[in-house]
Amino acid sequence: MAPLCPLLLAALSLGLGLGLAAAASPGVVLLLADDLGYGDLGCFGHPSSRTPNLDRLAAAGRRFSDFYSAASVCSPSRAALLTGRYATRSGVYPGVFYPGSRGGLPLNETTVAELLKRRGYVTAMLGKWHLGYGPNGSYLPIHQGFDEFLGVPYSHDQGPCQNLTCFPPDTKCYGKCDQGVVLLPLLKNNKIIQQPVDFPSLTPMYDRFARDFILRAAKQHRPFLLYYASHHTHYPQFASVDFTGKSKRGPVGDALMEFDGSVGVIMKALQDAGVENNTLVFFTSDNGPELMRRSRGGNAGLLKCGKGTTYEGGMREPAVASWPGKIAPGVTHELASTLDLLPTIASLSGAQLPQVQLDGYDMGDVLFNNGKSKRETMFYYPVVPSKKLGVFAVRYRQYKAHYFTQGSTHSDTTPDRDCHWDTLLTAHNPPLLFDLDADPSENYHLSSSDIPNYSQIMEQIGNEKVKFELGMKFGESQTERGVDPALEPCVKPRCSPRPQCCFQT
Repeated sequence: MAPLCPLLLAALSLGLGLGLAAAASPGVVLLLADDLGYGDLGCFGHPSSRTPNLDRLAAAGRRFSDFYSAASVCSPSRAALLTGRYATRSGVYPGVFYPGSRGGLPLNETTVAELLKRRGYVTAMLGKWHLGYGPNGSYLPIHQGFDEFLGVPYSHDQGPCQNLTCFPPDTKCYGKCDQGVVLLPLLKNNKIIQQPVDFPSLTPMYDRFARDFILRAAKQHRPFLLYYASHHTHYPQFASVDFTGKSKRGPVGDALMEFDGSVGVIMKALQDAGVENNTLVFFTSDNGPELMRRSRGGNAGLLKCGKGTTYEGGMREPAVASWPGKIAPGVTHELASTLDLLPTIASLSGAQLPQVQLDGYDMGDVLFNNGKSKRETMFYYPVVPSKKLGVFAVRYRQYKAHYFTQGSTHSDTTPDRDCHWDTLLTAHNPPLLFDLDADPSENYHLSSSDIPNYSQIMEQIGNEKVKFELGMKFGESQTERGVDPALEPCVKPRCSPRPQCCFQT
């Protein structure tokens, strides 16, 4: 046999090396709840929530007391999680995407899935996308780094929901869902497989997909990313027959129990696949609870207000990181954010960071060394950000300064008037200053008579705000590109009359 030429040997060696590196790379499971509040889980203090799987995850892993989403509503918070960048940079503002939105998460943004694919990962996304559908599904996850997608392209209240919670059959919607748009579609990759979605059977379908994906990746000796963005516990709540009526908290408790059940299925799949000890599992929520739904809107615990606001209840979230043998059990009070997931995962996998301005930091020291966070600041944008007003609040270490405050419809009905929709935009000069370690509920703002270093703290926060805003370049707004009903996903694309004809028998 003729000897192999040196160049071929080098190529084979390089390919083998990359294969071994990929096989040794850790699996990653990102679990994202929807509109879940800081006080909703048993392990975060709720007295009647039944979340045994999440509680076990927290007991065995690292629980965060000071973890933040980058926005207080769905689309911008999800964009920030996947890109490691404030959504003002990517243009995912103001507000959220709708079924017929022309825009979406720009395809030139780099997601964590795209980074990992370059390292040989297989990638899948389950659940709620809410980062745009676009012409012919051009903004769907399969165009943003995910090999597979099973889910709904936007929020499940963005369509007729009269029959959403159809078990038991007489269950009615609490409030209103959007009318005059297509029935909610379920997509497999970019193909509609159900319209409308059969929601009582949806989560069991997700569970089967998640388990099969993990077992298949392990059998192929491939590292994997599973991003499971649950619909739970967003209003209107639903659950399958195994969970409906089983919670002390009613429909929101049933939905939370079902999500917790999915966490159990995924953890069992990791064990059965033999990859539990080589997988980072990270759980959090996209934003705070929608308090306008009263007892069916979730709970922010001791935090002020909720979804749609820049108070703590809008953006401070429950979070847990687990990796047996790597992450020691305990609670960390270090500052961290969904923005930090991309750089952290890139570091763990050996992926190269994108050549753009990132807003996240590698959390490795916090996760693995019980060390200090590289993050000292958190910036709070409102639902409708503007260059003129800038950030509404800044957290620096344990201190938070509110430059502007405003209520939100999403946080209406609470006893606190500051949260309500009719509490209009108010500028504060000097800013309202709170010590979040001593007063996480933001009840008692500080003055120079309260702390001796008041002036120095205010100056430092002001400097951090100026530095951040000088470096913030707003991307072109994607949500302001408008809505075209013809873009709404329809199982019968050319049928008439729309939206009524978009129905799969």
